[in-house]
Amino acid sequence: MFKKRTLYLSAALLTLPLVANAADTPFATSADLRPILDELRQHCSALPASLDENAQRQLQAFYAQRDGQRAWQSSEQRLQLHEQLTQLADDGLQPSEYELPNWIEEQRDCVDVLTSHSYLQALLHLRRGRLLQQHLEPLWQAPGQTNPDPNMATLSLALLHLQAPAAAFASARPATVQYQQLRSAYAQQRLQPLTPWVTLPSGPLLKPERQDARLPALRARLFAQGYLATPGETLGNVYDGATQLALEHFQRDHGLNPDGILGPASLTELNISAQSRREQLRANLERLRWLAEDMRGAEVLINVAAGELQVVRDNQLLWRSRTQVGRAERQTPLLASRIERLTLNPTWTVPPTILREDKLPAIRDDISYLERHQMSVLDHAGNLLDPHTIDWERPGAILLRQSAGSHNPLGRVVLRFANPFAVYLHDTPSQHLFSKAPRAFSSGCVRVEAVDSLLAWLLTPDELKTVQARIVSGDTQQYRLQHPAPLLIAYWTAEAGADGALHYYPDIYGRDGHLIKALAQPVP
Repeated sequence: MFKKRTLYLSAALLTLPLVANAADTPFATSADLRPILDELRQHCSALPASLDENAQRQLQAFYAQRDGQRAWQSSEQRLQLHEQLTQLADDGLQPSEYELPNWIEEQRDCVDVLTSHSYLQALLHLRRGRLLQQHLEPLWQAPGQTNPDPNMATLSLALLHLQAPAAAFASARPATVQYQQLRSAYAQQRLQPLTPWVTLPSGPLLKPERQDARLPALRARLFAQGYLATPGETLGNVYDGATQLALEHFQRDHGLNPDGILGPASLTELNISAQSRREQLRANLERLRWLAEDMRGAEVLINVAAGELQVVRDNQLLWRSRTQVGRAERQTPLLASRIERLTLNPTWTVPPTILREDKLPAIRDDISYLERHQMSVLDHAGNLLDPHTIDWERPGAILLRQSAGSHNPLGRVVLRFANPFAVYLHDTPSQHLFSKAPRAFSSGCVRVEAVDSLLAWLLTPDELKTVQARIVSGDTQQYRLQHPAPLLIAYWTAEAGADGALHYYPDIYGRDGHLIKALAQPVP
């Protein structure tokens, strides 16, 4: 599919001079701006820092497709561009970074070129992201999953919609539900005054009906964000029911376990400032620009920060389920791949890191750990070894393999896909952990709640019947899907519902601050 998309884009680009020139006929001119582009600094003063070598190459390609003709001949055309650049504020981008030059007739060639630069730069950032994803939060892509070249795609739509810039910006803006809904919510939020709130001090766990000197400050904080109807100044230091319900509502909106208990996780989220929350929305709009192409093709979509899996088709959410993801020290990698096969009734070969850091210390403490967990010791040729003959302080090149069954940490089924990280999706006997939030418990793999329901979405009825029968048999088997499912494992910490309500998730891998800082820097 991706190769076809690239081919179609290239074919469209070859025909664009005819489209663009036909639209520009009333404004045709004999001026050829291409010589100016070769020596911009000699011809035009005060060039923006963003006009680097890459941007100059894009300008050269843009004017080459127009046979060097000026692009901005109509005042209506320029006005529409100005309006679209102003509206980029709703996308979390800074319109001032795409400032248009003043119209000076004597310098119209330079004005035309610099206007085109702002136009192309804005479209590229809107379509691809202002920053490069691979520099900040790299996402591995399976071979054959190449996305269209963003520069070529931007050039194509810029030329096609030159006389109607609004159409160009609408085409560049991600059409995913996640982006559109978060953009709408941010557009409203950015116009609201920032409400300051006090920082709540740390302390012991605060449970309902107990007393705590922090309660007036907690109520003021919940009132500031609309979770309490009144600040409750006369309620004193007793943890009342209304405050508990308000805290539970806050916890649900911020990806926490809604238990009404004020602990470290809730304190962390409560103490994030209003300004930081607004910057968090901007950062996640940037992430969703990065992910737009991969999201558009994904059928199974996992948000690591939310601990959630979604089945999506044609930009419509069909099913969602909770997941358990990697701990901060063993993070779930970000990737785009395809679920191609299943392992039914899997055995589990312990990965090297878990063997070294978890299993070996347990075995050294008590060698019966192996028998209790139904683990065998093998050499790398697959030969069984007697655990009592091994020096567990220096075990050498061994493998630990756990037999299939209800005790196995992979459960009854593993969903496999190409990746270099040795991770996969799988069932789990640790079902009780799905009720927690956040759910960062694994060593990098993704544990899926209600995995039977996920299989029902991915398999045909006949396939599902076959798979279920093979699981019941108890035998370890491989099963290849008739229709591989595109998979995206990504990371974003804020989203908006269709009603505009915002939902935040704890930044379990500490990535928001780095991205917010990078966005505050000048365009690289």
